[in-house]
Amino acid sequence: MTKNLPAIAGRYIASIAAVIAITFFYRHTTRFNTTTIAFTYLLAILGASALWGLAASIFMSLAATLAYNFFFLPPVGTLVISDPQNWVAMFAFLITSVVGSDLADRARRQAAEADRRRREVERLYGFSQRLLSAGNPIELLNAIPRQIVDTFEVGAAALFISEKQKIYRSGMDIPQLDGDYLKAVVAREDTQIDEERSVCFAPLQLGTRVLGSVGISGHVLSRQTLEALGTLIAVAVERAHAIELVGKTEAAREGERLKSALLDAIAHDFRTPLTSMKASVTSLLSGTKLDEAQRVELLTIINEECDRLNRLVGEAAEMARLEAGEVKLQLEDHRVVDLISGALDVCKGVLGTRPIHVEVDNPNLTVRADLARARESLVHLVENANLYSPPDQPVTISAEDKDDFVLFSVADHGPGIGEMEMNLIFDKFYRGKDQRYRVQGTGMGLPIAKAIVEAHGGTIGVVSQSGHGSVFSFSLPKVKGATQRR
Repeated sequence: MTKNLPAIAGRYIASIAAVIAITFFYRHTTRFNTTTIAFTYLLAILGASALWGLAASIFMSLAATLAYNFFFLPPVGTLVISDPQNWVAMFAFLITSVVGSDLADRARRQAAEADRRRREVERLYGFSQRLLSAGNPIELLNAIPRQIVDTFEVGAAALFISEKQKIYRSGMDIPQLDGDYLKAVVAREDTQIDEERSVCFAPLQLGTRVLGSVGISGHVLSRQTLEALGTLIAVAVERAHAIELVGKTEAAREGERLKSALLDAIAHDFRTPLTSMKASVTSLLSGTKLDEAQRVELLTIINEECDRLNRLVGEAAEMARLEAGEVKLQLEDHRVVDLISGALDVCKGVLGTRPIHVEVDNPNLTVRADLARARESLVHLVENANLYSPPDQPVTISAEDKDDFVLFSVADHGPGIGEMEMNLIFDKFYRGKDQRYRVQGTGMGLPIAKAIVEAHGGTIGVVSQSGHGSVFSFSLPKVKGATQRR
């Protein structure tokens, strides 16, 4: 109240100044009658009411009445009124000015209230748009108090969620917005407004359910706005919760799908070596006389199938470690030709006599990579190309400089990949629908290669056309300056 004293005093001084100015003007002008003078005072009083409020306009009405009586109603120069008609005129002037001031003040307050509500509705709309942009419940609950402070320009905001029994805050630390006040609002299920302390509370009500409460300090909002705000927040919290449940349901469904795929892969790929091993062991234990060559052949089958099983288990374990981020890369500078030759040495046993074409324009091209892991990615792509290509068709391995990366490509002459399968080819355990029972594999080679490449900061992809083969490509970071040494 003390801060407003200068402004209030200024209004009263301005009112007196306006009365003095009008009086001075008409005292020195003889062309106007008393009715014109009275209407001039009245217009000034109505203007003061519209600008400064009822109190200033009533004060101005009294001052104008006295000036009107003293300077313009006979006998002029006294406060005595001799003509009864002038008494009627003066009181009519006073009553009209007071009533007009009251009406003008009401119109001003109603206009101000309408403008305030318009601004609050606009802010509610903006607030609702912000709520819709957040789907993560944790992100949403942390963002709501901050959005309230920013949108409604208040000092502080606090949000209490009954289910979590947790309070989320933003802005200044206000004692009035403590947990007891917020929990009390939930218990009462009613909007609370305290204008003296400039705080207000609203329950987060959704139908008959109360999800929590919201408290605001620094600027009191209207009851309608508070109720709308509470409903909007309740809807947003319930929506985010529903999205979270849908996400969990989808995750569970995806998990079941992966489990089914894993079981299918295990059933198919583990059964084959186990069947071979079981048949070989049964033959050895049957008591049938076998010559040395037959015994060696059966033992060789057992040994190879054990290696195959060991590889299947190893790939599954490696995929799990890569996804968990437990693999630490040993990054060093390595020449591309060394990486390719190392991969071909690993694949030598499976490639047999297949023609291999290597195309590297610059032998000094160097990458920053973990040699063993990068080589493993290339091995998976080469073995994949070997599995799906006819025995007499070549596999082409190339490497080229591509901005800050080196792009490796492995091209085959296999059956190609259908358009519908292009987005699935790097999924775990996925194998081509037309090849899964014709070609041995676990469906983990390409996902492992993808995980390794992405751990290096590169990308992997495939270009294919049914019946014309496929080209798998991946990128690794290039060592700058290496391309200039020839």
